[in-house]
Amino acid sequence: MEAFHPGTIHWDTAGEYRNLLVAGSALVLQTMHPAVGAAVAEHSTYKQDPWGRLNRTLTSVQKWVYGGAEGIEEGRRLREIHAPISGTDEQGRSYHALNGEAYAWVHLTLFERYITLHRYFGTPYSAEQERALYAESQQLGRILRVPGREVPPTIEEFWPYFDEMIAERLEPHPTALEVLATMRGTPVPPMVPRVLRRLWAPVGMGSGEFNHFVTVGTLPPAVREVLGLSWSARDERRLRRLGRAVAALTPHLPERARYLPVAYRARRAARRRRELSPAQ
Repeated sequence: MEAFHPGTIHWDTAGEYRNLLVAGSALVLQTMHPAVGAAVAEHSTYKQDPWGRLNRTLTSVQKWVYGGAEGIEEGRRLREIHAPISGTDEQGRSYHALNGEAYAWVHLTLFERYITLHRYFGTPYSAEQERALYAESQQLGRILRVPGREVPPTIEEFWPYFDEMIAERLEPHPTALEVLATMRGTPVPPMVPRVLRRLWAPVGMGSGEFNHFVTVGTLPPAVREVLGLSWSARDERRLRRLGRAVAALTPHLPERARYLPVAYRARRAARRRRELSPAQ
């Protein structure tokens, strides 16, 4: 099982802060799968501790790509902690967090979200880059111990799979709808001093409306239709303008401001190893 290394597409992009722009839509896509939606509703702490849950998720995701051997261990750990998660949903359907189809869907939505992120907020990938990214996504699936039989073997087979999942397996699950609803009011971050917390309401509302707008806009049109979400041509133009601004700004940001902490430290350490190697 091979860990990620400098020079891969994931190494250069997976740790960027702009990935947060599609984090909400990824969660919506994932929780529209009935098994995932039920498991998240009954076992996740995202409602009681949203900021803590986000921080733990981001740390885990960064380890997959930037953690080396630690990333491979993180994949094993995730399988272990999901193993006991099972139950029966509100419709009487049994679910298990390690259901092969559901586990693969959660993983594969990340590949599709990378494509969407760069279509809106960066430079769209070429066909060759998409193919390379998909091969890396399969590598990531092995790290996460996703059943190989559930992963389309080629990118040409991925897109029909993705469309079929939307048409036949996804649903307007209450968890996905709740995720969308709660986005409209961003909770107070724990680091905000108590004296300033009363001032958070307008900030949280504005941030929430922004997150909701970007999340709805970056969802596939077929998914918006399943969820009953409206999206106008004017909305699309606004999102495209925002995307062009993010795409223009991102390459000029200092590395510390462009990458999440785990990614930044890993990239800096890798660069130092390369610089020391000739001297040694």
